[in-house]
This record gives sequence, C-alpha cells and structure tokens, in this order.
Amino acid sequence: MKTTSLKCLFSLIAILIFSLANGQHAPKCDIEEDQSSSDLKIIHVNSPCSPLRPKTLTLSWEHTVLHMQSNDKARLRYLSTLSTDRSSVPITSGRWSTQNPTYVVQAKLGTPAQTLLVALDTCNDVAWIPCSGCVGCSSAVNYDPVKSSTFKNLACGAPQCKQKATGSSFPTQGLLGLGRGPLSLLSQTNSLYKSTFSYCLPSHKSLTFAGSLWLGPNKQPHKIKTTPLLRNPKRPSFYYVNLLAIRVGKRIVKIPPSAFAFDPNTGAGTVFDSGTTFTQLVKPAYIAVRDEFRRLMGNATLSSLGGLDTCYYEHITVPTVTFLFSGMNVTYPQYNFIIRSTQGTTACLAMMAAPDSGVNSVLNVIASFQQQNNRILIDVPNSKLGIRHEPCS
Repeated sequence: MKTTSLKCLFSLIAILIFSLANGQHAPKCDIEEDQSSSDLKIIHVNSPCSPLRPKTLTLSWEHTVLHMQSNDKARLRYLSTLSTDRSSVPITSGRWSTQNPTYVVQAKLGTPAQTLLVALDTCNDVAWIPCSGCVGCSSAVNYDPVKSSTFKNLACGAPQCKQKATGSSFPTQGLLGLGRGPLSLLSQTNSLYKSTFSYCLPSHKSLTFAGSLWLGPNKQPHKIKTTPLLRNPKRPSFYYVNLLAIRVGKRIVKIPPSAFAFDPNTGAGTVFDSGTTFTQLVKPAYIAVRDEFRRLMGNATLSSLGGLDTCYYEHITVPTVTFLFSGMNVTYPQYNFIIRSTQGTTACLAMMAAPDSGVNSVLNVIASFQQQNNRILIDVPNSKLGIRHEPCS
C-alpha cells in the first residue's frame, strides 16, 4: 500500500500517540498541555477558537443556525448510506466524498508526535489521516510518515486493505471513527481501550477546547445512569438505545409506540450521533412533542427559522423536556433543547422531524445539541450507554 496513492490508511495501534496540542492558533483560546494518551480535548467546528471554522460563516446568528441545518441534511444523507441494504463503498484512491465535521479533536500522532486536527464521528467505522504526498489530500497540515519512527507500511495484501468503509463520507483533515467496524479506532485499539469510551461535547459557542474524549474503561465515571446498548444488523455502526417516551413539562406526550420501536429488520429505532446537530424525531413523535410544547407556550407569537418550525421572538418560560429510556430517565436543561440567539431575543425548539421517506424516516437521532454538556458513555463489552450531566463548555 503506497502512501502516495491512498489517504494513509494504517494501523492506528502502531502509530497513534494522543495528547493535547499546545494551541497557538487563536490568541484568546488557551489550551492547557496534557500528556495523557487517553484524554483528548474537543471543540465545536464553528467555535471562534476552531481552526476549521468555515470561512463563509458570518456573525449572524440566523445564518449560523441555517448553516447547521444545511450540514444536518448532508449528515442524514450520509447516515442513509450506513445500511446493509445499500452497497458498501470500498476504500480506493480518488473517490472520497467529503463531509463537514461537527466536532474536532487535536491529536498528536507518531514518534515524535505530529499535531493534527481530526473529525470526531461516533457513527463512522474508519480511522485515517491524510499523509504528505498522497493524491487527493487537500488538508493544509498532513501527517509525514517519514518523520515517524513508529510508522509502518501495509502490504497490498494486508487484511486492512481488503476491508470496506460502511459509507463514503470522509472529512478532508482526517477522521477519528468510533463506530464498531474493523477499521474504526475502537476496533483497532480494542486490546488497549477495551471498546469503551466517553465524551463530553461543548457548546458551539464555547471559547476553549473544553470538551473531552476519554478512552478506555479506567477513565470512565462510576456514578452514571445507563441504558442497554442495542445492536442493529441493518445499521451495525450505530449505537442504538431503547427510547420509550418523552415528557414535556409534567405530561408524557402521546406518541405511537411504533415511533420508537427498535426493529432489526428495518433499522428503525433511536441512536446517538455526534455528527448531527439538531435532534431528529420520526414525524409522529416530533409533531406530538412540538404540539405539546406549543400548547404550553400559550399565546406567545410563533415563528420559524428554516426547518426549526417552533420559534418565539419574545421572552418565554420554557418547560422541561425528559427522555425516558429503558432503565433511565434524562431531564434536559433548556440549553439542550432550546437554541437562543446571541441577544436572547429569539428562542427555537432545537428539534426537527425526520425525513418523510427513505431509511432515515424510521430513525430517531439524538444529536449533538441535546448531548452537549453531558458525559456520554459507550461501553460495548457491557452493552450499555450512560448519560451524566457534566458542564464542559
């Protein structure tokens, strides 16, 4: 396997040495040095401190929200490819479709360490970085294998070269895939991290690399609510859970059980995804939640912003929202389901209806906005997903 013809797909066990970068990219974004190889820092790609903040992103709050929605549409199209009903896309040179990441981590790779930014993706099965000299790599900063004493080439007949990526979306700066496939970081480092990790996602307004990714069972919190982690053979990369109901204020919303039903035959159910911004609920569930939310808002003036169809341009008193999972209930603070303008004059329900058709029409996606400032634990060996409130913005 030549590094000039592929985007440097390699065994991460052999060369990855993670630690926090020294962070000289922004004058007001302080990053403390951390030598722990199992603790990475996370930042939202749209944060003022993110080196990958889109250049076209304006200071307009409305523009930012619409930009997030546009990325979500692309994300859902990508998630639709992660189905065994569709043909897999092999890893080949020159045929990479790109996707804008939602969160990125700073990592040091190789010996001596080289600092790179890579996208964090919990539903992707590939872990790779662009190498210097490779064809089609557009990242300004690439990994140089010549400078690393721990880099190893793979022969063309190596098992890794015969694997397929369940999907075809690869951010140009590199990817830290934490799915369950054989090429993900989770699988390649199983002997080291035991297929266990947790993360805390900071707000898109966070001014520091305050989020964190903890790798391995020894780093994880002991006191945390958990729910069984499910596996769906139709969409094996996803982390499914059993969502039973949703409570808005004091009332459990009347939602047909079929809206949340886990079905291995169709891929239906509820998943956690770090790459989608706004939570997507199948249409019957979303309409029921939205209508109950609107009822509690009374006569407040209703408006919309793109696909967010429940917005208010005045001060409102927001009810609580609780998700009831098998074995645990999670009540979310307002910042997990309400997105407010910078001036605080506009507030929108940060949830949307799933597409009307296609494989994603039966999928509920608990997205990053609802996950932010919570520690999300993925424990594959013990088949559980945990949630604990943890400010990290």
